[in-house]
Amino acid sequence: MAKPFISLKNVRKVYRTKEVEFEALSDVTMEVGNGELVCLVGPSGCGKSTLLRVLAGLHPHDGGEVVIGNSEVPFNPRKDIGMVFQQPLLLKWRRVVENVLLPAEILGLPRKEARERAMYLLNMVGLSGFEDQYPYQLSGGMQQRAAIARALIHDPKLILMDEPFGALDALTREKMNLELLDIWQKSQKTILFVTHGIQEAVFLGTHVAVMSPSPARLADYFAIDLPHPRGLDIKTHENFGAYTRRIYKLLGM
Repeated sequence: MAKPFISLKNVRKVYRTKEVEFEALSDVTMEVGNGELVCLVGPSGCGKSTLLRVLAGLHPHDGGEVVIGNSEVPFNPRKDIGMVFQQPLLLKWRRVVENVLLPAEILGLPRKEARERAMYLLNMVGLSGFEDQYPYQLSGGMQQRAAIARALIHDPKLILMDEPFGALDALTREKMNLELLDIWQKSQKTILFVTHGIQEAVFLGTHVAVMSPSPARLADYFAIDLPHPRGLDIKTHENFGAYTRRIYKLLGM
């Protein structure tokens, strides 16, 4: 059996103030294989985003073990991870290609090679011809595609996506789901994707992790045995309905 790319063992995270102690994660254990697309779904405030921040080294964990590749994750932002948030967070005074290049500039990567990769990524996410536009000239979906290209510019091993399509309308969100699957298959990256959408989790994921109400525990973690490539018609597949009902039941719905 192949060694997991991500290994979480009994991970615990506690937020403390002078008055109160809040346990956000409690004994979270899971393994993610290289190249998988794992969707995390659960109630609001259950710790999904906290788990991503722990993996990114943005928050320390208070117990357990967090390993990516062959190394324990320290409390220090990692350079080999890309992050995509609910809002694109593009700098409005920089053109699209300059926004994509920002991580490369911060990391001091060779500019010529970085620009060539930026142009390749913009083409991959369907933004060829828009590289010299400013963010306000793009639709919300196009801005989020630029944010995905920015997350890939330094060729990270892992992409963490925190409800990246949550602010989009329903039709644009479905289109972005299709485009994300295409990007994932082309880039062959490992992706952890946080969502409140149960159908979205089943549609996108090779696996789904269902988080319990806070303090978050892993209520279930299972593979999605649906064929690739996936189109929207996969939602009529008998197994698609079975997976969504399984998640609804776990969430008490």
